Amino acid sequence: MTEQQRDRGAVARLVVLGLLVVAVGGFLLLRPELVGDTLAEVRGLVERAGPWGPVVYVGAYAVLTVLLVPGSPLTVAAGVLFGPFVGTGLAVVGASLGATGAFLWGRRLGRDGVAQVAGDGVQRVDRWLAGRGVTAVLYLRLLPIVPFNLSNPAAGVTSIRLRDFVVGTVLGIVPGTFAFAALGGSIDDLTSPTFLSALGLLVVLAVGAPLVERRVRARRSEAS
Repeated sequence: MTEQQRDRGAVARLVVLGLLVVAVGGFLLLRPELVGDTLAEVRGLVERAGPWGPVVYVGAYAVLTVLLVPGSPLTVAAGVLFGPFVGTGLAVVGASLGATGAFLWGRRLGRDGVAQVAGDGVQRVDRWLAGRGVTAVLYLRLLPIVPFNLSNPAAGVTSIRLRDFVVGTVLGIVPGTFAFAALGGSIDDLTSPTFLSALGLLVVLAVGAPLVERRVRARRSEAS
């Protein structure tokens, strides 16, 4: 992937994010009472479920992650259902469990089988994990070089240790998870500090990650 393609990808992510914010904002302005009533009803159902609500959510998140379902909507749902902070914690647990499960079935399936699912993502994950260790997994999580749900089985066919994968995953997904959960948790108030902070963090991740990736690649090229 060339630098121009990465730049276009960053711009595309910003455009998509902007369109989503405009669409949601427009809907909230047109039907604020409908959104408020719906959120109150859904959150009421979760509260009545008691401790089983979080358990079911974490289990569903983990299973869907193993099935390679994109995690961003699930994380936004965590914010809607449980609030930005509790939602972040539950989403991190669910995503980490699912990522570990996908890592293990990827290791069992083997390189050829995973390559059919992740495509050239296997080679890209390989390059990032060449140095091994937690730091390499942190880079993989913080920089969107491979989608989260595809990077999990792809990492399973590399030489990275399971312990390093789990620790790097748990630590690396926190910023993005909080941003999406906070977005969902404050979706009914677009002017709240929580919503604006979450939106700003998503912009920083969308723009900053490709720049960091480019700098890291440049340093590696100089070192070699």
